[in-house]
Amino acid sequence: MKMNFVRRMLPLLALVVLVSVQGFGQKEKKAKEKKVVVKPDVVVITTYGNIYIDLFDDTPGHRDNFLKLTREGVYDGTTFHRVISDFMIQGGDPYSKDPAKTNMAGQGGPGYTLPAEISDKYVHLKGMLAAARQSDQVNPKRESSGSQFYLVQGKSVPGAQLDQMEKSIQQASGKKDFKYTPEQRKAYEELGGTPWLDMQYTIFGQVVWGMEVIDKIAAVEKGPGDRPKTDITMEVKVLKKWNDKKKVGKW
Repeated sequence: MKMNFVRRMLPLLALVVLVSVQGFGQKEKKAKEKKVVVKPDVVVITTYGNIYIDLFDDTPGHRDNFLKLTREGVYDGTTFHRVISDFMIQGGDPYSKDPAKTNMAGQGGPGYTLPAEISDKYVHLKGMLAAARQSDQVNPKRESSGSQFYLVQGKSVPGAQLDQMEKSIQQASGKKDFKYTPEQRKAYEELGGTPWLDMQYTIFGQVVWGMEVIDKIAAVEKGPGDRPKTDITMEVKVLKKWNDKKKVGKW
């Protein structure tokens, strides 16, 4: 929270690519390597491109569950079954890959829920990974789906709208001290997001590279229930664990 805005923006703006570029000297190569501040934990592979995601260490329940399901291949073959432009793309339901249950996509899961890990440290900026869940009426503890997740697209949010959201969140959550930081406000205006979801759903990761893939998927033609007319399947893979991984750039 105390880090400057530019440094926080690096992972979200995909400026953190570690590459070997022909024609660059050693000094230039080292300079590019120093830009790497976050290395992703998983990759979501789609026909529209790959989305590389960093999972947050301070949401361990959701992090470990996502890694477990990924290693077990639960997500492989599932689809983004609910896609809404300027909002989010949702997937991770095992029903979406079962021909006998594909029309029930959105209702499935691994048979359990996860305790909420909601924190005002993270807000719904574009590229954030969050857990889907059932409504407050049937799920007052706001426990997360065991497998379903969404990636935020959203749109630019002006300061006046954030002022209103801030008051609504204070009233709904009972956290009278909830306030958006100047950095969060600037990011909402420049990157975009969905602030009306803040403090209601667990955010447990963020896109490092591949933000444009979210835009491509969000733009596809949809049918009933906001389901893409052509299935968008995914594979999710755990990436190599780096010993020098640094956790910075969080909101």
